[in-house]
Amino acid sequence: MKARLIIILTALFFIANCQQSNAQDKNETPVYKDIKKPIEDRIKDLISKLTLEEKIGLTIGDGRYLTTVEPKLVETGEGIIKPSLNIKLLIPRLGIEGFTHVNGPSGVNRGNPPDEDSKFNYTTAFPSATCLAATWDIKLIEEVGKVTGNEVLEYGFGLSKMPGLNIHRDPKCGRNFEYYSEDPLLSGKMTVAMIHGLQSNGIGAVIKHFVANNQETNRRTYNAVISQRALREIYLRGFEIAVKEGKPKSIMTSYNRLNGFYTAEDPTLLLDITRQEWGFDGLFMTDFNMYYGDAVAQVRAGTNLIMTGKKYEYEELKNALKNKVIDESTLDENLYYNIKLKLEAPSMKGFIPSFKPDLEAHAKIARESAADGMVLLKNENNTLPVKKRKTIAVFGKTSYDLILSGTGSGTVDSYKYKININDGLKSAGFKVLKDLENNYTKYIKKLKSDNIVPPYFDTPKHRKDNGIKGDQAPSHFKTRLVAFSKEQVISKADIVKYESKSDFALITLGRSAGENYENGYLPITQVELELVKNVCDIYHAKGKKVIVVLNVGGVWETASWRDYPDAILLAWQPGQEGGYAVSDILNGTINPSGKLPDSFPLKYEDVPSSNSFPGVPAENPVNSFYEEGIYVGYRYYDSFNVPTAYEFGYGMSYTTFDYSDLNLSSTSFSSKMKVTVTVKNTGEVAGKEIVQLYLAAPSQNIEKPNQELKGFAKTKLLKPGESQQISFELDERALASFWSGISAWVADKGDYEVRIGASSKNIRLKDSFNLPKEIIVEKVHDVLNPNFMMKELSRSDN
Repeated sequence: MKARLIIILTALFFIANCQQSNAQDKNETPVYKDIKKPIEDRIKDLISKLTLEEKIGLTIGDGRYLTTVEPKLVETGEGIIKPSLNIKLLIPRLGIEGFTHVNGPSGVNRGNPPDEDSKFNYTTAFPSATCLAATWDIKLIEEVGKVTGNEVLEYGFGLSKMPGLNIHRDPKCGRNFEYYSEDPLLSGKMTVAMIHGLQSNGIGAVIKHFVANNQETNRRTYNAVISQRALREIYLRGFEIAVKEGKPKSIMTSYNRLNGFYTAEDPTLLLDITRQEWGFDGLFMTDFNMYYGDAVAQVRAGTNLIMTGKKYEYEELKNALKNKVIDESTLDENLYYNIKLKLEAPSMKGFIPSFKPDLEAHAKIARESAADGMVLLKNENNTLPVKKRKTIAVFGKTSYDLILSGTGSGTVDSYKYKININDGLKSAGFKVLKDLENNYTKYIKKLKSDNIVPPYFDTPKHRKDNGIKGDQAPSHFKTRLVAFSKEQVISKADIVKYESKSDFALITLGRSAGENYENGYLPITQVELELVKNVCDIYHAKGKKVIVVLNVGGVWETASWRDYPDAILLAWQPGQEGGYAVSDILNGTINPSGKLPDSFPLKYEDVPSSNSFPGVPAENPVNSFYEEGIYVGYRYYDSFNVPTAYEFGYGMSYTTFDYSDLNLSSTSFSSKMKVTVTVKNTGEVAGKEIVQLYLAAPSQNIEKPNQELKGFAKTKLLKPGESQQISFELDERALASFWSGISAWVADKGDYEVRIGASSKNIRLKDSFNLPKEIIVEKVHDVLNPNFMMKELSRSDN
């Protein structure tokens, strides 16, 4: 009924709009409404018809303070904007609509569904970005983007605030689950695929948070101090790839400052680099409710939309125009991108949402992508797959209450169901211990009924942030309560009892994290450690095996316990179909093919940013000094010979692969080089392999990392004995490093080594070529200098 009413009202709106247009001029259609006219002419014509008040109003909060606004949108506390009966009409006389946004990146988040509401328009909860990145599968990520974009479109939204692609600088950052990787190439390529999928539906993707949003501590005010080289090679590189290849319709700036300036107020970042160097032709919007910064400075810097907009910002801009501090022409230039995106919106082209996306089909993609991203970390003596449907003792509260994503604006609350690991195993034909299931079910039910504030949040800061006064958890803790509560203690006597009735054991260790907190790397608790050790000791004494499943958002410590179990499956935060996907891997229906998008350190102190994160002063950081420079992730571990628990690009399979026939198109580089390699499945089951190309560059003038990822590809599903040739292309930019002194990308002359590997450590083949002459690949703006002198990590100091 609701959907029909929306369709009727929307149709009436278009009819009325057409009648109004005819009444104004029966002989001529306004230029901005004539879809046959060039888009530039339409935009300029529409801007010329706006009053100064309307121009200011569209810039500050997208019409939030315009007197002509029809209040047809409901805005909730996390920036989620939901259509009610129709899209908000900002300027009725011109038919200008407001932007309709929805949060990502794990899917369309329409907020918590009301209890027992069968008519609620549910959405699909897809795997977290880290899980998607672990697929290394461009085609699959584009497919995830397509179906996600379809839900955006069919629920009446025009902009999806996703994907996120900030670098995983430090595993403590609570929002790492929203971002892809420690590596800018992998992050950039995943983002391009997601953009292509999303925007194939006609809606706009909003990539975020631009740039250096690598921590949550003082996230609205801290100053990221980063060298020009580290910025260009690490933190800007993924965005550069995304803009040039993906062509997103919008970019959301970050809250933080970068080398002294708020990102939304820096014209060198927005105009010099992003628009001029990269060719960005979309809308810059601020992150929501910035609280800090200056509206005039943002407009002068090229920010097109200030969200959600404050009344004082509206007045500030109005007074600046009145006093000639800023000219109306600057406002017009900025509005170009606002109006362009509005005119290109599906709703402005007459699209009427169905409110009936194919959620069943989308769930299949969610399940496939979850399984494709799971990483097999350990598999001693072929513990997995478990082909016979044996009886499993399932331990760990997260086995019964799946963590499908992190918390905050990056989650999805509007899913209809989620499949936990215990239920996934049962659906695959495994038998589970009913008494153990009942034990955990009662424990979780009690946690929810008692509704006590979880220990993690029982601190002055967390209480203040979440409005906690007594011992009761607030209503928005619905998805946090179990994840952040203590693990249940299981006695050795009980484990012995469960062992006697089962063939093997499975333990799920879970971790959530989220916006506003540095909780991405919470250490294993003593209760969890004892559970793993005791279960393994008791089951191994009887010749039985133990599997650990990690239901986590990102990098986690494994060194203290990984020797105990027989197999470890990294399931990430796998979305609503996670339990099914885990069972698909465990029973061998799917051969695991995911590989790590991040290095897993032996201990947190080994992380290159550990000494400087989150900044100084440590208790209330004002400046965050990126002292590790370019040495982020594997670039650091490989270059400084620091051992890891699991290296970047690592992942096991149920089969084996042979690499052969590495061929370079030439031994001397000239503009481009083709690299080919053959991969053969030498095992007994079908599987996919992720082939990684690393390049070791000469250090003629500036030091370089030991190697850098320059290409990757995932094979098709190879049958036993089947081979596939993989091709890569290296261009001049792939050889280049950034020289801050001349502000240019430069390829040093000398010998380069191509390394083809199954991971950053497991290099299978090598070959070399020579660059006979130094190449200045690209000269760029000499901007974004750090506002402090700082000493960066260097191999010469080692």
